[in-house]
Amino acid sequence: MPKRIKPGAAPQPGQPISLRTLGEYLNLSPATISLVLNNAPGVRSIPQETRDRVVEAAAKFDYRPSFFARSLRKRQTFTVGVLVPELSDSYASQVLSGVEEHLIEEGYFYLTASHRRKPDLIEEYPRLLMDRSVEGFVFIDTALHKGVGALPAVAVAGHQRIEGVTNVVLDQKRAAELALRHLYQLGHRRIAFMRGGSHSSDADDRWECLMNVARDLKLQVPPELTVQLKLRVSTPELGYEPTNELILRGADFTALVCYNDIAAIGAIRALVNHGLQVPNDVSIVGFDDIESAAFHNPSLTTIRQPLHQMGTTAARILLQRIRGQAAFTEFVPIHPELVIRESTCPPNPKRTRTRRA
Repeated sequence: MPKRIKPGAAPQPGQPISLRTLGEYLNLSPATISLVLNNAPGVRSIPQETRDRVVEAAAKFDYRPSFFARSLRKRQTFTVGVLVPELSDSYASQVLSGVEEHLIEEGYFYLTASHRRKPDLIEEYPRLLMDRSVEGFVFIDTALHKGVGALPAVAVAGHQRIEGVTNVVLDQKRAAELALRHLYQLGHRRIAFMRGGSHSSDADDRWECLMNVARDLKLQVPPELTVQLKLRVSTPELGYEPTNELILRGADFTALVCYNDIAAIGAIRALVNHGLQVPNDVSIVGFDDIESAAFHNPSLTTIRQPLHQMGTTAARILLQRIRGQAAFTEFVPIHPELVIRESTCPPNPKRTRTRRA
C-alpha cells in the first residue's frame, strides 16, 4: 500500500494518481475535480482560478480518468464498431478516414474488423463487437441482410430497407446520367459495361440505374457488351480479366463503363496488352474517384463519390441516434460529381478496332 500523503503534499513517485490524491494535493473535494475534468454542467459555479489549478495539476501528474468508472457512471462505452470489406481497400479507407475524424472530435473510439466479403464473418463480427459493448455500428460497403438488434447502425452504400439501419447512399441515378451522357455527348454509341458482383452493396442499384439511362438515350446494350465481375478483390485484377473476356469474345466497343476505379485501372492494362490505346481506341469511365485516379496514366475520368464526407456523415448520424438527438431515417442521399480527365475522348474513326480478326 502506498504511504498516505499529507493534505497539500505532492503524490509520491509511483503512487497511482486518482481523484482522491489530486484532491489531497489541491485541498479540493474529488467531486469538484471530477466536475472540472469532465466539464460537467455544474462546472460554471466553480471559480476559474480553481478550474485552472485542477487542469494544471492533472497535466502535471498525467492524471487519466478511469474509463470503466466513466462508462459505469454514464452507462456508455463511447465506442462504436466499424465493419469494412478490407482495410487496404481505397474506397473503404477514404470513408473510414471521415468516420474516424468525426468520432475523434466527439471523444469516441472505434473498433474495426474486415470481413473480406465473407457472409459468415459479416454475420459473426457484429456479435463479437457487441460482446465488447459497442454502442452502435457503421457498415462500409457491406452487404447487410438484417439489423443488429436494438443498436443503431448506419450503412455507407447500403440499399436494403432494414429495421434500425440508416443508409448513406450515393444518388446512383444521377451518377449513371453523368457517366453515360458524358460518353454520349462525346459521340460514343457502342458502350460496354461492367456489372458488379452480388457481394458489393452498390452493384444491383448501380446496374439498374445505368440500364435505365441507357434506355433513355436509346443506347443498345447487347449481351456481348456486358461483363460480370466475378472476383472478390480490391486490386486491378478485378477489371483485368473481365476486359480480356470482352475483347476475346469479339465485342466491338468504343467506350467502357467500369464498376469502379480499381476495375478501370485493370481494364486499361488489359486493353494495352491487346495493342489498344486509352482513350484513342477505347474511352474509360471509372467510379469513386479514389486517391490514385488522378495520378494514373492516363488519369481517370470518373464519377466522384465524396467518400470522406460520406464517412463523416455516417458517424454524425450514428452519434446523433445513440444520443437520441435524431429520429431514425432510412436513407440519406449523397450527390455525385463527374470528374473529366484523360481517359475519355470522342471516338476515333481511325482507331484500332477491339474486334479480334
